[in-house]
Amino acid sequence: MFNPQVKKAFRVAVALVCASTLVAGASACGASSSSGSDKVALLVSTLNNPFFVDLRDGAQKEAKKLGVDLLVSDAQNDSATQQNQAQNAQSQGAKAVIINPVDSDAASPAVAPLLSSNLPVISVDRSVTGEDVTSHIASDNVAGGAQAADELVKAIGEKGKVIILQGTPGAASTRDRGDGFKKQIKKYSNIKIAAEQTANFDRSEALDVTSNLMQANPDVVGIYAENDEMALGAIQALGSKAGKDVKVFGFDGTDDGLKAVMKGTLTGTIAQQPKELGKQAVQAAVKAIKGEKVDKTQSIDVKTVTKENVADFQ
Repeated sequence: MFNPQVKKAFRVAVALVCASTLVAGASACGASSSSGSDKVALLVSTLNNPFFVDLRDGAQKEAKKLGVDLLVSDAQNDSATQQNQAQNAQSQGAKAVIINPVDSDAASPAVAPLLSSNLPVISVDRSVTGEDVTSHIASDNVAGGAQAADELVKAIGEKGKVIILQGTPGAASTRDRGDGFKKQIKKYSNIKIAAEQTANFDRSEALDVTSNLMQANPDVVGIYAENDEMALGAIQALGSKAGKDVKVFGFDGTDDGLKAVMKGTLTGTIAQQPKELGKQAVQAAVKAIKGEKVDKTQSIDVKTVTKENVADFQ
């Protein structure tokens, strides 16, 4: 039996280990999993966005089903933090890493050392520029952008000026959703893109950006936001004009986005399947750990949601 002083010292030591683990960015100390189960690290760009919370939830559910220990880290939209978390994942014994990059262009320093160590790396939602990852799993963002263009054009009567609220610069999803939209919008000769500016996939930033852009372009009749959070920020900025004088179209199909579609302030959104993305990423990681064949790319379908069919998604 330990005497009280030894017991106290042991508890302090355990607390210090837990604290250092949390500072390093790991998901938990004393979390889940039976000893001996394989560890898979999930590096999420931010959990301040409902979309990525759903992605994490889908991954956790599948990890539990497959009997693996999922170590979740939140980079809080900071690439340097994510690079440190990638290093920590390897030192914590992860046998595969799933990364949702903060910035596709800046993710290489986080991923390259993992690949050099022959550790399977699965990128999800956003790709890793310049790195040959084990598998990339994402929604068809280009197709989604094109679908959004068609629906927004229809909503504004196929003529007028529109604004694009861009996502995080450097993110593959920003690039693809923007490219899909702009390529499709060129097919409509009476539509003009009046302005485009980043709001970093953030609701509060989108409120400010929309206010400024609408002040500079008061005759705009449509806004395409590259995610629902920015669309909701735009709706706040527009006030009573949202859904009436100015049509707003989003991307993601989050709960708040779907509620806005029901209300009529959001004309529509492109629904992704974030839980499915998380699920497929874990499946790919487990296959890679076992040495099984993994598809190099996996595309998850997106669906157009408007007031006519929004009830099907709730």
